[in-house]
Amino acid sequence: MIIEKIRVPSPSRKIHLFEVTYKSNDLNVIGLMAEPINETELPGLLYLRGGIKAVGMVRHQRIIQWASEGFVVFAPYYRGNRGGEGREDFCGDDRFDAINGFDLLEQHPFVASEKGIHVVGFSRGGIMALWTGLYRPQTKTVTSWNGITDMVLTYEERIDLRKMMKRVIGGTPWKYPDRYEARTPLKYLHSFSPELLLIHGEKDQHVSNEHVYQLLDSIPEARQQQVETWLFPNYEHHFPARAQAAILKKAAIWMQKTY
Repeated sequence: MIIEKIRVPSPSRKIHLFEVTYKSNDLNVIGLMAEPINETELPGLLYLRGGIKAVGMVRHQRIIQWASEGFVVFAPYYRGNRGGEGREDFCGDDRFDAINGFDLLEQHPFVASEKGIHVVGFSRGGIMALWTGLYRPQTKTVTSWNGITDMVLTYEERIDLRKMMKRVIGGTPWKYPDRYEARTPLKYLHSFSPELLLIHGEKDQHVSNEHVYQLLDSIPEARQQQVETWLFPNYEHHFPARAQAAILKKAAIWMQKTY
Protein backbone atom coordinates (compact mmCIF):
# COMPACT_ATOMS: atom_id res chain seq x y z
CA MET A 1 0.00 0.00 0.00
CA ILE A 2 2.94 2.37 0.54
CA ILE A 3 3.97 4.08 -2.68
CA GLU A 4 6.64 6.35 -1.23
CA LYS A 5 8.17 6.91 2.20
CA ILE A 6 10.40 9.95 2.73
CA ARG A 7 12.12 10.76 6.00
CA VAL A 8 11.51 14.28 7.32
CA PRO A 9 13.11 16.18 10.23
CA SER A 10 11.95 15.05 13.65
CA PRO A 11 11.96 17.11 16.86
CA SER A 12 12.80 13.94 18.79
CA ARG A 13 16.06 12.00 18.70
CA LYS A 14 14.15 8.86 19.69
CA ILE A 15 11.57 8.94 16.91
CA HIS A 16 11.86 8.95 13.13
CA LEU A 17 9.27 10.85 11.10
CA PHE A 18 8.29 10.03 7.52
CA GLU A 19 5.89 11.45 4.95
CA VAL A 20 4.15 8.44 3.43
CA THR A 21 2.23 8.29 0.17
CA TYR A 22 -0.31 5.45 0.09
CA LYS A 23 -3.31 4.28 -1.91
CA SER A 24 -6.86 5.15 -0.84
CA ASN A 25 -9.69 4.48 -3.30
CA ASP A 26 -7.23 4.62 -6.20
CA LEU A 27 -5.97 8.01 -5.01
CA ASN A 28 -2.45 8.79 -3.85
CA VAL A 29 -2.95 10.20 -0.36
CA ILE A 30 -0.23 11.47 1.98
CA GLY A 31 0.20 11.23 5.75
CA LEU A 32 2.76 11.48 8.53
CA MET A 33 4.27 8.39 10.17
CA ALA A 34 6.23 8.23 13.42
CA GLU A 35 8.39 5.22 14.34
CA PRO A 36 10.17 4.92 17.69
CA ILE A 37 13.83 4.13 16.94
CA ASN A 38 15.14 0.62 17.62
CA GLU A 39 11.77 -0.62 18.88
CA THR A 40 9.60 -3.36 17.44
CA GLU A 41 6.58 -5.37 18.57
CA LEU A 42 4.66 -2.15 19.23
CA PRO A 43 0.96 -1.33 19.00
CA GLY A 44 -0.15 0.91 16.14
CA LEU A 45 -2.03 4.16 16.55
CA LEU A 46 -4.03 5.87 13.81
CA TYR A 47 -4.38 9.60 14.56
CA LEU A 48 -7.22 11.35 12.74
CA ARG A 49 -6.94 15.12 12.63
CA GLY A 50 -9.76 17.63 12.81
CA GLY A 51 -10.60 20.51 10.53
CA ILE A 52 -10.42 20.56 6.76
CA LYS A 53 -7.60 21.45 4.38
CA ALA A 54 -5.01 23.62 6.17
CA VAL A 55 -7.25 24.14 9.20
CA GLY A 56 -6.42 21.54 11.84
CA MET A 57 -3.55 20.04 9.82
CA VAL A 58 -1.47 17.28 11.40
CA ARG A 59 1.17 18.68 13.73
CA HIS A 60 4.52 16.94 14.11
CA GLN A 61 4.60 17.56 17.84
CA ARG A 62 1.23 15.86 18.44
CA ILE A 63 2.34 12.77 16.54
CA ILE A 64 5.61 12.70 18.48
CA GLN A 65 3.62 12.83 21.73
CA TRP A 66 1.72 9.67 20.85
CA ALA A 67 4.78 7.87 19.48
CA SER A 68 6.64 8.68 22.72
CA GLU A 69 4.06 6.55 24.55
CA GLY A 70 5.22 3.50 22.60
CA PHE A 71 3.16 3.46 19.41
CA VAL A 72 3.91 3.38 15.71
CA VAL A 73 1.72 6.31 14.64
CA PHE A 74 0.19 7.17 11.30
CA ALA A 75 -1.77 10.38 10.70
CA PRO A 76 -3.38 10.89 7.27
CA TYR A 77 -3.46 14.43 5.93
CA TYR A 78 -6.60 13.31 4.02
CA ARG A 79 -7.03 13.44 0.27
CA GLY A 80 -6.23 16.64 -1.58
CA ASN A 81 -3.78 17.90 1.04
CA ARG A 82 -0.02 18.43 0.93
CA GLY A 83 0.18 17.18 -2.66
CA GLY A 84 -2.25 14.29 -2.29
CA GLU A 85 -4.83 13.53 -4.95
CA GLY A 86 -8.59 14.03 -4.70
CA ARG A 87 -10.72 16.35 -2.58
CA GLU A 88 -11.87 16.17 1.02
CA ASP A 89 -15.62 15.75 1.43
CA PHE A 90 -15.89 15.98 5.23
CA CYS A 91 -16.47 12.41 6.35
CA GLY A 92 -17.79 11.15 3.05
CA ASP A 93 -15.47 9.12 0.83
CA ASP A 94 -12.48 10.62 2.62
CA ARG A 95 -13.28 8.33 5.56
CA PHE A 96 -11.50 5.68 3.49
CA ASP A 97 -8.27 7.64 3.92
CA ALA A 98 -8.58 6.70 7.59
CA ILE A 99 -9.61 3.10 6.93
CA ASN A 100 -6.78 2.53 4.46
CA GLY A 101 -4.42 4.19 6.94
CA PHE A 102 -5.55 1.59 9.47
CA ASP A 103 -4.71 -1.19 7.01
CA LEU A 104 -1.32 0.38 6.37
CA LEU A 105 -0.52 0.22 10.09
CA GLU A 106 -1.69 -3.40 10.33
CA GLN A 107 0.94 -4.30 7.72
CA HIS A 108 3.73 -2.30 9.35
CA PRO A 109 6.69 -4.54 10.24
CA PHE A 110 7.11 -2.96 13.70
CA VAL A 111 3.45 -3.39 14.72
CA ALA A 112 2.66 -6.52 16.73
CA SER A 113 -0.61 -8.13 15.68
CA GLU A 114 -1.51 -9.12 19.25
CA LYS A 115 -1.21 -5.48 20.39
CA GLY A 116 -3.31 -4.31 17.49
CA ILE A 117 -4.30 -0.86 16.27
CA HIS A 118 -5.79 1.96 18.33
CA VAL A 119 -7.60 4.91 16.75
CA VAL A 120 -7.69 8.48 18.07
CA GLY A 121 -9.82 11.18 16.47
CA PHE A 122 -9.84 14.86 17.39
CA SER A 123 -12.80 17.12 16.52
CA ARG A 124 -13.86 16.17 12.95
CA GLY A 125 -11.50 13.21 13.37
CA GLY A 126 -13.81 11.82 16.07
CA ILE A 127 -16.50 10.90 13.55
CA MET A 128 -13.82 9.49 11.24
CA ALA A 129 -12.57 7.35 14.15
CA LEU A 130 -16.06 5.96 14.79
CA TRP A 131 -16.41 4.99 11.13
CA THR A 132 -13.00 3.33 11.22
CA GLY A 133 -14.05 1.27 14.25
CA LEU A 134 -17.19 0.19 12.39
CA TYR A 135 -15.37 -0.74 9.17
CA ARG A 136 -12.51 -2.42 11.06
CA PRO A 137 -14.06 -4.27 14.03
CA GLN A 138 -10.62 -5.65 14.96
CA THR A 139 -9.71 -2.14 16.18
CA LYS A 140 -8.57 -2.41 19.80
CA THR A 141 -9.81 0.97 21.01
CA VAL A 142 -11.30 4.18 19.66
CA THR A 143 -10.74 7.50 21.42
CA SER A 144 -12.86 10.49 20.44
CA TRP A 145 -11.30 13.69 21.82
CA ASN A 146 -13.70 16.63 21.61
CA GLY A 147 -15.07 14.65 18.70
CA ILE A 148 -17.98 15.28 16.35
CA THR A 149 -20.54 12.46 16.31
CA ASP A 150 -23.51 13.97 14.44
CA MET A 151 -23.19 15.95 11.20
CA VAL A 152 -26.60 17.64 11.37
CA LEU A 153 -25.84 18.83 14.90
CA THR A 154 -22.51 20.17 13.60
CA TYR A 155 -24.31 22.13 10.88
CA GLU A 156 -26.75 23.54 13.44
CA GLU A 157 -24.06 24.51 15.95
CA ARG A 158 -21.31 25.81 13.68
CA ILE A 159 -22.70 28.76 11.80
CA ASP A 160 -19.14 29.55 10.73
CA LEU A 161 -18.87 26.14 8.99
CA ARG A 162 -22.18 26.19 7.13
CA LYS A 163 -20.80 27.72 3.93
CA MET A 164 -18.02 25.12 3.81
CA MET A 165 -20.39 22.24 4.60
CA LYS A 166 -22.88 23.30 1.91
CA ARG A 167 -20.04 23.55 -0.62
CA VAL A 168 -18.39 20.24 0.28
CA ILE A 169 -21.50 18.16 1.00
CA GLY A 170 -23.65 19.80 -1.66
CA GLY A 171 -26.30 21.62 0.36
CA THR A 172 -28.04 21.88 3.72
CA PRO A 173 -29.22 18.95 5.88
CA TRP A 174 -32.80 19.88 5.01
CA LYS A 175 -32.19 19.72 1.26
CA TYR A 176 -29.95 16.62 1.33
CA PRO A 177 -30.71 14.76 4.59
CA ASP A 178 -29.39 11.51 3.12
CA ARG A 179 -25.90 13.00 2.62
CA TYR A 180 -25.69 14.09 6.24
CA GLU A 181 -27.14 10.81 7.49
CA ALA A 182 -24.56 8.91 5.42
CA ARG A 183 -21.81 10.77 7.30
CA THR A 184 -23.27 10.10 10.78
CA PRO A 185 -22.44 6.69 12.32
CA LEU A 186 -24.71 6.83 15.40
CA LYS A 187 -27.40 4.44 14.17
CA TYR A 188 -24.78 1.77 13.44
CA LEU A 189 -23.19 1.73 16.89
CA HIS A 190 -25.15 -1.37 17.94
CA SER A 191 -22.48 -3.30 16.02
CA PHE A 192 -19.50 -1.28 17.28
CA SER A 193 -16.83 -3.63 18.66
CA PRO A 194 -13.83 -1.60 19.94
CA GLU A 195 -13.61 -0.25 23.46
CA LEU A 196 -14.45 3.43 23.41
CA LEU A 197 -13.01 6.42 25.29
CA LEU A 198 -14.68 9.83 25.12
CA ILE A 199 -12.65 12.87 26.16
CA HIS A 200 -14.44 16.21 26.10
CA GLY A 201 -14.10 19.73 27.45
CA GLU A 202 -17.46 20.92 28.75
CA LYS A 203 -16.72 24.51 27.67
CA ASP A 204 -16.05 23.45 24.09
CA GLN A 205 -17.77 25.99 21.82
CA HIS A 206 -16.81 24.17 18.60
CA VAL A 207 -18.14 20.70 19.45
CA SER A 208 -20.72 20.75 22.22
CA ASN A 209 -21.25 18.11 24.92
CA GLU A 210 -24.41 17.11 23.08
CA HIS A 211 -22.20 15.09 20.69
CA VAL A 212 -21.08 12.98 23.67
CA TYR A 213 -24.61 12.49 24.96
CA GLN A 214 -25.99 11.54 21.55
CA LEU A 215 -23.24 8.97 21.16
CA LEU A 216 -23.87 7.53 24.63
CA ASP A 217 -27.59 7.30 23.87
CA SER A 218 -26.75 5.33 20.72
CA ILE A 219 -24.65 2.68 22.50
CA PRO A 220 -26.70 -0.39 23.52
CA GLU A 221 -26.99 -0.86 27.28
CA ALA A 222 -25.14 -4.18 27.05
CA ARG A 223 -22.11 -2.34 25.63
CA GLN A 224 -22.04 0.54 28.11
CA GLN A 225 -19.35 -1.13 30.22
CA GLN A 226 -16.98 -0.85 27.24
CA VAL A 227 -17.34 2.94 27.15
CA GLU A 228 -15.34 5.31 29.34
CA THR A 229 -16.13 9.03 29.48
CA TRP A 230 -13.80 11.75 30.74
CA LEU A 231 -15.48 15.16 30.91
CA PHE A 232 -13.48 18.23 31.91
CA PRO A 233 -15.67 21.11 33.13
CA ASN A 234 -13.06 23.87 32.72
CA TYR A 235 -11.62 23.02 29.28
CA GLU A 236 -12.57 24.24 25.83
CA HIS A 237 -11.91 22.72 22.41
CA HIS A 238 -8.14 22.91 22.79
CA PHE A 239 -6.94 21.87 26.23
CA PRO A 240 -4.11 23.73 28.00
CA ALA A 241 -0.79 22.21 26.94
CA ARG A 242 0.17 20.74 30.29
CA ALA A 243 -3.26 19.22 30.87
CA GLN A 244 -3.38 17.91 27.30
CA ALA A 245 -0.05 16.12 27.74
CA ALA A 246 -1.14 14.55 31.04
CA ILE A 247 -4.49 13.39 29.65
CA LEU A 248 -2.80 11.99 26.54
CA LYS A 249 -0.49 9.92 28.74
CA LYS A 250 -3.46 8.70 30.79
CA ALA A 251 -5.30 7.76 27.59
CA ALA A 252 -2.26 5.80 26.37
CA ILE A 253 -2.24 3.85 29.65
CA TRP A 254 -5.97 3.15 29.19
CA MET A 255 -5.25 1.76 25.70
CA GLN A 256 -2.40 -0.41 26.94
CA LYS A 257 -4.67 -2.32 29.31
CA THR A 258 -6.21 -4.02 26.26
CA TYR A 259 -3.06 -6.03 25.48
